[in-house]
Amino acid sequence: MATLKDVAREAGLTVSTVSRVLNNRGYISEETRQKVYSVMKELNYQPNEVARSLSKQSTKTIGVIVPHIRHPYFSELVSHLESQAYQHKYKILLFNSKEKNEKEREYLEMCTSNRVAGVILCSGTVAVEEFKGLNIPLITVERYLENGTAAIECDNLQGGRLAAKHLIESGCKHLIHFSGVSETAMPADSRAIGFRETCGAMNINFVEAVTSAYQYNNLEYHDYIEAALKENPKVDGVFASSDLIAAQVIQVCAKLGIRIPEQLKLIGFDDVFIATLTTPRITTIHQPVREMAKMAIELLISASEGKIVPSRTLLPVSLVKREST
Repeated sequence: MATLKDVAREAGLTVSTVSRVLNNRGYISEETRQKVYSVMKELNYQPNEVARSLSKQSTKTIGVIVPHIRHPYFSELVSHLESQAYQHKYKILLFNSKEKNEKEREYLEMCTSNRVAGVILCSGTVAVEEFKGLNIPLITVERYLENGTAAIECDNLQGGRLAAKHLIESGCKHLIHFSGVSETAMPADSRAIGFRETCGAMNINFVEAVTSAYQYNNLEYHDYIEAALKENPKVDGVFASSDLIAAQVIQVCAKLGIRIPEQLKLIGFDDVFIATLTTPRITTIHQPVREMAKMAIELLISASEGKIVPSRTLLPVSLVKREST
């Protein structure tokens, strides 16, 4: 197996120069850089990331903890996080917690033992106490922690307002909102607040159907949606707290013979890929997932370099009109 000394000898350079190329330290001419890369490829040399991290106290890796990989929102978020990290020459370690506390604690320990540059947390169940003594940047996406380094959220309150306003302006008189999980407090809860405020201000009848952790963890809402629609036969407008739920509303309505948008108008939240795959396509509240991922990576890297970063950032949302309304 080739060593750093072998690369230096074949390239006709000192070991320290090759090390500077690998760690991107100091000025290195492009000719020298390409010569080192060429020899590394020829010798099939693989840098020892762990050994390199010992002097730096961290690797060029970022820990990402999500509650779901299958959920369309988290799939898209992870894709953007990986893409943004790669642009900065970082890699990600992805952990799928499935909202289990013991797994999240274990993953945090794995992140620290692997000397990650920082952690991006997209899960809502890790207790605040778990982050005490975590001497690396902690960036949260759609979750706020007092002892976190920085939090990134979309304007959930405005999203709820936009959804209710659009349904009402589309002629709906009896609304239902399939909202977030009752057991866990999250920034997304503000969607229901915005929806509730707007319905009240415009004197519109509405029902809030709060989903459960079991449904969220299993991504299965069909029976719950069907029961809610049968219990509220006058409903002519639905606001779903995710495009995943909205897609299942379409399936339930097809089963019950309810035509969308003629008899019932539907709006989702997130604007992920699934919103464009249904028939009809889903009107939704666009959450700037790409921008949130970009900011999460940039804030983490800045914080790991000792720079001061804003503790909380709120990004705007917008209404995307499609056939479901």
